[in-house]
Amino acid sequence: MRVSPDQFENITGALPDMGRDPASVRKRVEMMEALLERAFIIPGLNRPIGLDAIVGLVPVLGDVVTAAMGAWLVWEARNLGMSKFQLTRMAANVGIDSLLGAIPLVGDAFDFFYRSNTRNLKIIRKHLDKHHPGTVTIEG
Repeated sequence: MRVSPDQFENITGALPDMGRDPASVRKRVEMMEALLERAFIIPGLNRPIGLDAIVGLVPVLGDVVTAAMGAWLVWEARNLGMSKFQLTRMAANVGIDSLLGAIPLVGDAFDFFYRSNTRNLKIIRKHLDKHHPGTVTIEG
């Protein structure tokens, strides 16, 4: 069953933060970044880690899943109308994370320190702050 654009807008309009407006996109990408990079705290180290590092421990499949989740952030950025240069930088961040993260052991340590999704969120926030200043949120 195909959903028309009008039907899609009606469905997403009824759900909070599921619209295509910049404020909704900002909330979604911030939530995804937090899930992928800062969902848990390692006891004793007080170092946040997320699903990117945890799921990345599963050989091949984990890296594919986290790459797809990182690519979703790039897709959301494309829908915001970000420049090709910004999208290329974001795709490169995901690619580097995926390629080096796929190396056994070394890649797991790399995932712990290289946070491609946090880097991509910074690029998206910079764009939103400049082009959609009404979406700025105060973090506390």
